[in-house]
Amino acid sequence: MIEHSFPHLLGVIVALLLATKLLGVLAQRIGQPAVVGELIAGVLLGGSVFGILDPGDVVIRSLAELGVLVLLFEIGLHTDVRSLARVGSEAIAVAVVGVVLPFGFGYGVSTLLGLSTIPAIVAGAALTATSIGLSARTLSDLGQLNTPEGQIVLGAAVIDDIIGLVILSVIGGLVGGAAITLAGVGITSVIAIGFVVAALLLGSILVPPLFRFVEKVEASGTLGVVGIAFAFLLAWLASLAGSATIIGAFSAGLVLHSTPQRASIERATTALGHFFVPIFFASVGAAVDLQTLTDPRALAIGAALILVGVLGKFAAGYAPFWFKGSKALIGVAMIPRGEVGLIFAQMGLATGALTSQLYSAVAMMVLATTLITPPLLALMLRGEGTGAGAVGADRPGEGGIDDLVAGASHAETVLPPETSGTGEGPPPRAS
Repeated sequence: MIEHSFPHLLGVIVALLLATKLLGVLAQRIGQPAVVGELIAGVLLGGSVFGILDPGDVVIRSLAELGVLVLLFEIGLHTDVRSLARVGSEAIAVAVVGVVLPFGFGYGVSTLLGLSTIPAIVAGAALTATSIGLSARTLSDLGQLNTPEGQIVLGAAVIDDIIGLVILSVIGGLVGGAAITLAGVGITSVIAIGFVVAALLLGSILVPPLFRFVEKVEASGTLGVVGIAFAFLLAWLASLAGSATIIGAFSAGLVLHSTPQRASIERATTALGHFFVPIFFASVGAAVDLQTLTDPRALAIGAALILVGVLGKFAAGYAPFWFKGSKALIGVAMIPRGEVGLIFAQMGLATGALTSQLYSAVAMMVLATTLITPPLLALMLRGEGTGAGAVGADRPGEGGIDDLVAGASHAETVLPPETSGTGEGPPPRAS
C-alpha cells in the first residue's frame, strides 16, 4: 500500500485524469472506445509500470465505487423500459441465450482449467453482459443502428445488462459467504428484481411531483444535484435491502428516464461522470498485474475465456432462428464486454474470489472482446454500400461515461418520438 497523504492524493488524481483523458482520446483516434485508453492508462499508472496509482487505497477505491454508481445511473437514464417490449421476441432470445451460453462455457472451461467453484462462477458471470455503449456506438458509426439488426442488438444488450446486474447481485451474496443453494439464489434474484420493480412502481407515483417541485426552485444546478442524490439514495436502499448498490443506481436512472427534467439531470450526471468514471476504469486497469500475464496458467485461462466469450455471444445471434436478417451481424455486435464485465472482475478481486492472476485473465478477456468488435463489424460491412463511416469519427462524447452511453442516446432515434419521455433529444455532451 502506498502511504496516503492529501498532497499525494492530489498528485495521483492529476496524473489519473490527464492520463485517462489523453489515452482515451488517442484510443478514439485509432477507432477504439475511450474506455480502452482509460484501462491502459490505469495499467501504466499502476504498480506494474509507474507505481503511481494504488487501487487498494481507501480513497481511490471509494472514488471508483462512486464512479460505478454514476455510470449505472447514466445507463439507466438512457434506458426506456417501454421500448424493451417493442424490440420483440428476437431481442429476448438473443439476450437470454447470450447470457446462458457464455456463462455455461465460462464456468465449464474455468473448472476444466482447475478453478474452484466460486472463481469459476465469477469468471463465467463476467462473460454474460454485452457492453451496450460500445455496441450501440459502433453500430451508429457504421450506419447500422436503425436497421432491424441494430435494434435487436440494442434491445438484447439492455436486457442482458439487466440480467447481468441481477447475476452480480446473486454472486455478491455467494462470495460474501452465502451458501450456494437454489433457494438462496432465488431469494437474491427476487430481491434484486423486486427492488427494480418496486422502484419503478413507486417512482412513477412519487418522483414526478417531487421533480416538478424541485424544478420550481430557481437555482442553478438544483435538478442535477437532486437527481444524483436520488440515485445515491436508491443505491443505499438497495444495499439495505440486501441487493447490490449498482442495482439501486440503475433503478434510479430507469425511474427518471421518463421525467421531463431528464435533460437537466443528464447534463449534471455527465459532468460528474467525466471525473468519477475514469477513476473507476483506471483503478480497474491498475489492478492488472502484467507479470501475471507471463504466467502460462493465467494466459491459458485468459485465452480460454476469450474463445468461449466470442463463441457464446456469436452463437446467440442465431437464437432467433425465425429472423430473416443477418444473424452473424447480430452475433458479432454482441461480442464486446465492458463496464459490467469489469465490475464483475473488480468485485471478484475486492472480495478475494479472484486472485490477481485470475483477475488479469478476466481483464484480458474484457479488453480483447472490446478491441476486436469494431474492426470485425467494419470488415463484415465493407463493400456492402451501407454508408458506414470511420469508427469513432465525429461522434458525441469525448471520453469517460459518454462513450459508454452515447450509443444508448442514439438508440432513442430508432423509436417513435413519444418514447423518449420528454420528446427532447439528449442534452449536449460536455467535452
